[in-house]
Amino acid sequence: MEAERLLALAVEVAAERTLPRVMEIIVQGLAAHPGVALARIWLLLPGDICASCSMRAECADRTQCFHLAASAGTPVSSPGEDWSFLQGHFRRIPVNARKVGQVGGSGTAMLLKDLASEHERIARPEWVARERIRSFAGHPLIFRDQVLGVLGTFTRIPIDDAAFVWLGVFANQAAVAIANARAFEEVERLRKQLELENAYLHEQVKEGLAYGTIIGQSPALQEVLQQVEMVARTDAAVLISGESGTGKELIARAIHDRSPRRKHALVTVNCASVPRDLFESEFFGHVRGAFTGALRDRTGRFQLADKGSIFLDEVSEIPLELQGKLLRVLQEHQVERVGDDQLRTVDTRVIAATNRNLEDEVEAGRFRRDLYYRLCVFPIRLPPLRERREDVALLAAHFLELAVRRLSSPAPRLTDHALDLLRAYDWPGNVRELHNVIERAVILSQGGPLRIDLVLRGSPAASRPTLPETRRTVLSEAEMSRQERDNILAALEQTGWKISSAARMLGVKPTTLASRLKRLGIERRQ
Repeated sequence: MEAERLLALAVEVAAERTLPRVMEIIVQGLAAHPGVALARIWLLLPGDICASCSMRAECADRTQCFHLAASAGTPVSSPGEDWSFLQGHFRRIPVNARKVGQVGGSGTAMLLKDLASEHERIARPEWVARERIRSFAGHPLIFRDQVLGVLGTFTRIPIDDAAFVWLGVFANQAAVAIANARAFEEVERLRKQLELENAYLHEQVKEGLAYGTIIGQSPALQEVLQQVEMVARTDAAVLISGESGTGKELIARAIHDRSPRRKHALVTVNCASVPRDLFESEFFGHVRGAFTGALRDRTGRFQLADKGSIFLDEVSEIPLELQGKLLRVLQEHQVERVGDDQLRTVDTRVIAATNRNLEDEVEAGRFRRDLYYRLCVFPIRLPPLRERREDVALLAAHFLELAVRRLSSPAPRLTDHALDLLRAYDWPGNVRELHNVIERAVILSQGGPLRIDLVLRGSPAASRPTLPETRRTVLSEAEMSRQERDNILAALEQTGWKISSAARMLGVKPTTLASRLKRLGIERRQ
């Protein structure tokens, strides 16, 4: 083969960045030479069809083999035959088996100048005779001492030593082009992954942290946190149940952040907000043109959460007809985009949440039993706020801090009367409702005492009549000092001995509280 033609082909290959196009240019460029009958590239990849491979008996190590990745040629005996077909008898070749396997396994080029005299090394001598094949040249594709694959060339003219050497030089350039194309594809994949994470996750992180960290010291909450610690280090599927507003997404994020997957994304899907017709596209992605409005390829949430976790909020809202597809993904760890026939492997941990009783949904036929068991490997129940009233004061102080900062409003005083109203209320909307109530009260208070009574005007706690006092009790100085001391200690204990938070609860300045602690001799007990 002419050196000039090979050099020109090497330059053309070097300009391409996608792997399929690089290999296509290589084999088509070689096959375009008048003396070349067939040019092929096999890449060294993991074994995938070992059970049905015709060369299985020759494969000692079934973890990897050479996959036929590109082919081009011109038949003479049957002009209509397609030699670009990649699913023929030689689609997989074991390492060290046949000519291609020997070249790739040893990393050494092979030249058979006269195939007519090499019957023992030819798998199909009748094809060689029919297509008038004279020579075969096999060159390993090596990049940085790693065998990437094999370039095989069948010619109808003899290959002399000089042409064989030039083919070897070209094979080295082809290996570099293939390695570069793979690197470009990986860079492009990571770039798209980062873009998708920016689009999907950044706002979700802000929303997920809107309530801050998990606040509370009640036994009910501590039990939940112990369960989080136990399950976080595993890959078990978790089903979080609880009323709306109890903080299910915060618990899901706590599980992810304490797991080995914390360096990767936690992708959130609110199943209740996804239109029925878009569930499959949202979960698994779609290709361009798959349906009206699919103007570009889109990566699904499961693929975006690869190596990380996916949080399926309100999982009971998934339509029954799509629950089977979700179950298959959880079982096989593979997704298929809408409009595509390629399966993509994903390694995703599933954390689901619901405010319904899924067992009742299963009995009613609205939720698949097998999917329920797949999701409910480790159940966690979040207690409603009325079952953890001990945490109301801490939560109120925390939300007051957030509201003052967000609204740029004067800080109101969190009085005992306001705390009594908050503790007496049943909180049907749970922590979310408490957050909203505090924020509204901050707006109404305008820097004075926190007017919880104006916000909870219609609640039982706010409307409960105050009994008139029949007589006033006179306290001695010692009793007043003891009562003040007890009141300060209660505020400090409820706020974890945070001076600023306790001062806010008491309605005094932190410096005033500090002087009272000194005057009363109050020190934190170790």
